[in-house]
Amino acid sequence: MKAEKHILIVEDEEKLAYVLEDYLHAANFTTHWLADGAKVTDWFNTHPVDLILLDLMLPNVDGLEIAKTIRKTSKVPIIMITARIEEIDRLLGLELGADDYICKPFSPREVVARIKAVLRRTYNEDVDAQTPTTLSAPLLLDGHSFCISANGRQIMLTHVEFQLFQVLYQQPNRIFSRVQLIDKIYQDHRIVSDRTVDSHIKKLRKKLAGLLPEIELIHSVYGAGYRYAPQAKSAETALQDS
Repeated sequence: MKAEKHILIVEDEEKLAYVLEDYLHAANFTTHWLADGAKVTDWFNTHPVDLILLDLMLPNVDGLEIAKTIRKTSKVPIIMITARIEEIDRLLGLELGADDYICKPFSPREVVARIKAVLRRTYNEDVDAQTPTTLSAPLLLDGHSFCISANGRQIMLTHVEFQLFQVLYQQPNRIFSRVQLIDKIYQDHRIVSDRTVDSHIKKLRKKLAGLLPEIELIHSVYGAGYRYAPQAKSAETALQDS
């Protein structure tokens, strides 16, 4: 039997911390909760953990400073929690070494799923054997024909769909806002609404489902945008696609 993974929750909202603990315990994780940013580093230096769920806004010492300090001595996975969308690029920057981030408000189930995904990548261990996240073969993108291939299958995209997918694909796990995607796809600065991006994403996902039926490649991040991160589809998502 695999040892339980230990998650350090650093969150000053007591009710939210309790909810996160309940969901993580149900997923067979052990947890420890700290609410004061000033206490995190000393506690971390004397207690081994497998991952840190770290809020950005904390009393006394904020999450950014905590992440910087921890990264000087440890490569422990860190998932940042933030309500400040403008901090996105900094949170995922190499200088901070954050492995992922989640925007408030969020679903506790999403937090658990993201923790499992980061742990799989970090420790090369299948935390949940029923939800593999690796592609069995690499995707091949052909910019001349706007074609994507994988596992002997092939799909054709429109020019805009291919550009959209390529932007996300080239920077895995980075979250792009709708405005950022519009700027990269429509470089003639035409006026395009957010709904246009959502429509393209919907069509792109439908085509990708025909290429890789078991894998969800493009994920919506509530309040932030979209990101590319191959992950096995949940039963609910698979049912929606069928």
